[in-house]
Amino acid sequence: MLAAAVVLSDISSAGDLSIAAEFFSSQESVVVETASGQPPAAAVRSQNGNLLGYAFSTRDVSGSVGYSGRPLDIITVVTPDGVIAGARIVAHEEPILVIGIPREALIAYVANFRGYDVRSGSGLRTSGPGSRPHAVAGATVTSTVIHDAILRSARAVLRTRMAASDARPRLDRETRQIMSWPELAAEGSVRRLLVSRGEAAQMLGTRELEPDKPFIDLWLALATPPPVGESLFGRRMYESQLAQIGPDDDLVAIAASGLYSFKGTTWRRSGVFDRIELVQGERTVALRTEMHTGLERFQAAAAPEFREIAVFRIPRSTGFESGEPFRLDLWLSADPHTPVTTAKVSLSYQVPGRYVVSRQTPQANEAKRPDASGISADLRQAPLWQEIWQRRAIEIGVLIVMLSGLAGILVFQNAASKYRPAYHALRTGYLVMTFVFLGLIANAQLSIVNVLTFIHALLSGFRWELFLLDPLVFILWGFVAMSLLFWGRGVFCGWLCPFGALQELINTIAQRLGIKQIAIPFGVHERLWMIKYVFFLVILAVSLNSIMAAFGLAEVEPFKTAITMKFMRDWHFVAYAAALLFVGLFIERFYCRYLCPLGAALAIPARMRMFEWLKRYRECGAECHVCARQCTAQAIHPLGAINPNECVYCLKCQANYFDPATCLHLKKRAERRRGYDTAPVTVAGTAAPGGNPNVR
Repeated sequence: MLAAAVVLSDISSAGDLSIAAEFFSSQESVVVETASGQPPAAAVRSQNGNLLGYAFSTRDVSGSVGYSGRPLDIITVVTPDGVIAGARIVAHEEPILVIGIPREALIAYVANFRGYDVRSGSGLRTSGPGSRPHAVAGATVTSTVIHDAILRSARAVLRTRMAASDARPRLDRETRQIMSWPELAAEGSVRRLLVSRGEAAQMLGTRELEPDKPFIDLWLALATPPPVGESLFGRRMYESQLAQIGPDDDLVAIAASGLYSFKGTTWRRSGVFDRIELVQGERTVALRTEMHTGLERFQAAAAPEFREIAVFRIPRSTGFESGEPFRLDLWLSADPHTPVTTAKVSLSYQVPGRYVVSRQTPQANEAKRPDASGISADLRQAPLWQEIWQRRAIEIGVLIVMLSGLAGILVFQNAASKYRPAYHALRTGYLVMTFVFLGLIANAQLSIVNVLTFIHALLSGFRWELFLLDPLVFILWGFVAMSLLFWGRGVFCGWLCPFGALQELINTIAQRLGIKQIAIPFGVHERLWMIKYVFFLVILAVSLNSIMAAFGLAEVEPFKTAITMKFMRDWHFVAYAAALLFVGLFIERFYCRYLCPLGAALAIPARMRMFEWLKRYRECGAECHVCARQCTAQAIHPLGAINPNECVYCLKCQANYFDPATCLHLKKRAERRRGYDTAPVTVAGTAAPGGNPNVR
């Protein structure tokens, strides 16, 4: 969403790092030096020169942008130990945080990152309750963007400063790339040791009847670099493993197939994998159970199937240097249960040079600078929207099932509405699902704000990744855009709007309780239509001059109050939403009919729809007005024509169309058939008494 810049502090410049001193107010006076280096950060020192941390701007380090697509800037200090000493948001342009959500909630959310440990990414705190700050209610996506900006920027600053003070070869832990198994093997990221049964028998002094078959086919990989780890494990598993290690710890993957197991069985009792060990120079690293995670398969394209796969987390405290050569020693045994005779084989490994950076080439490990697009290369290589989509995979799956079901209802609308009781049960169930899941659980309520965001994005530089940050809203808009071409605005308004569903469900209950409905004369009703179109045009026009003023006018929508924030707002917002629902008890979908600017915005392009799906008889409007009286949105003219701009596609008229007990045309046809069936029969041209001599 787009909005005018909002400064949430008293500083004059969003990039002013001097406020970092305030994070240490309980200690002695501190000095914030001038920002330097790449990425730029300022050392924060005590008066006696002790280094307290590094202050930085997330905008300068990682080019952080908000859900609105505009700059998001957070001044943060990270200690040399990787703990956030303080954070303050100094500029953002997120309208959902400006309209409806208290400013204090956002400030408190960012400030609560104090004590957050960025080294492991697990969100462990050095002090204070909880594992990580809770997202701001009603602004989950923006909260995720803020968390990502702080975490990425702090890690980049911490790694580069640590690398600058250490001449040891270090790994590039920033660059991301997905690779296939053949590509990993070609560059040497995964290395192989194949021992045939004949070779094993020769080493162990035994006989083998099938010497050419593999005794063990062993593969080894240093999975710390993101291109290796993400390719082998998949992003989610890789991030899960990173969350369990420190910034200098490493991941080693071992996989094998064949007759022999590199794990054995004794490790479950002893806690040590006695058949394998890592060796680097004079140092030996024993692999223990607490370092181990088992995998079923690798995710890399074209990866072989393995009998067993293990991931080992290697702490830096073991002295293991991932940038230096090392080897894996494997002890072979003729009898796994009584290893009297053993032999050792080794697999040497060195991480490919492109993953190693040294003190002389620190730029290889620097955070990627933002380019003209405003998004850093690091963010482009590992888009935040992909992580959000993975986190919400279940909700996405449920939504896709819902939309697939709705598409089936719309395409086969005759079958869906042919049997009135089944139709009513189907529609009521779908509306309940829309309100509960899309509204209360997923917070996927579309809004006129989304329309303004899209229009302004087209005017100022469109970027898909900004809209992808909210997967459910993105998918919903895609489906609504398609449905506009085929069915008009009614698909969203009648089936997928949580607030619209709430209105209809409440009115249905009211009618069953006997609450008398108010019938608005069609002439008055027709003139009230234009109110929502005026609202939309005014909001759009104002947005061209002041987007913030437009978002203020967008509060004519009660969606945020009733759905997103679940009535947890100031009393006047709650009173407005409650008043609309109260009126809806007497006038079905009152808000949808007359006030909704989103409905008006959808109705305008919906005039280009390609098909007329709703069926009518010649008696409709001329002799029969049942559908007009029962129409959910009063979208049927007294003469029988359906106004597609106002129709919410509830299919109530189609249920009447197939109902012989309701439809006048079907009643007449049934009477004609009964008259035909009861007509007297004539024989040889002679009419029976009272019969027709022309009927034979």
